[in-house]
Amino acid sequence: MRENEAGGRPGNGSGTVGGVAADPLFEHLLAEAEAVPVDGWDFSWFDGRASEQRPSWGYATLMGERMAAAGAALDLQTGGGEVLAGIPQPPGMLCATESWPPNLRIARRNLEPLHGFVVQAADFQPLPFRSDTFDLVVSRHPTTVLWHEIARVLRPGGRYLSQQIGIGSNRELYEFLMGPLPHPAGDGTERALRELTAAGLVAEDLRHESLEVRFDDIGAVVVFLRKVIWTVPDFSVRRYRARLADLHQQIQRAGPFVSHSQRVLVEAVKPAQR
Repeated sequence: MRENEAGGRPGNGSGTVGGVAADPLFEHLLAEAEAVPVDGWDFSWFDGRASEQRPSWGYATLMGERMAAAGAALDLQTGGGEVLAGIPQPPGMLCATESWPPNLRIARRNLEPLHGFVVQAADFQPLPFRSDTFDLVVSRHPTTVLWHEIARVLRPGGRYLSQQIGIGSNRELYEFLMGPLPHPAGDGTERALRELTAAGLVAEDLRHESLEVRFDDIGAVVVFLRKVIWTVPDFSVRRYRARLADLHQQIQRAGPFVSHSQRVLVEAVKPAQR
């Protein structure tokens, strides 16, 4: 059995870590965390267990304002539609895409009161919509951004609004588990500007913020890593058991583990035709 990148060796599920009997609390928290459903983007389970600062721009409020002014809107990679379902006034035509089947069921249920239409669409494939269809495209925490496809489906004068995950988000957490990694260049705004410009869009707003994330117990860490799978792409409790035990001990000894999420706000428009 291979060692993980941090040099730890995965546990064997026998209740020991490194040959030493595991803390019963550690075992209880792991079992609890592995049983938590991770479908959709409802993070209410973390209340009292973990917390994250919110960006100052207030994405949900911005999106609600843009939706109220739109005639036809599209939410890309909607997850379970939880954020989109909170808009106070939907446009006349509201569509969303999602790639993961369990989330599709949740999104369709959540968006039904808004008469929203949810389409299954792979994250890395062309969008299944005609060109010049929407006057607003939004996306919160997309796993990939197909800039040319966004520009294609936007009508001239249309708008793209997105809160994206910045470079190096939760670096402290993944380095604790995986060991030191090369430091990335920039915060994500430079890349976004370069790529949206290449797609023919014009930036109206580009902002970056670094936000504190606190994990109060190891169960919260495990549920987060199971839910936000790009943080440690090969994560499993079995593979990272030894490092999870070390992190549990650190939290018990020194208090909450603090990491930092990186967030980028992007707002761009498709130039009107002359």
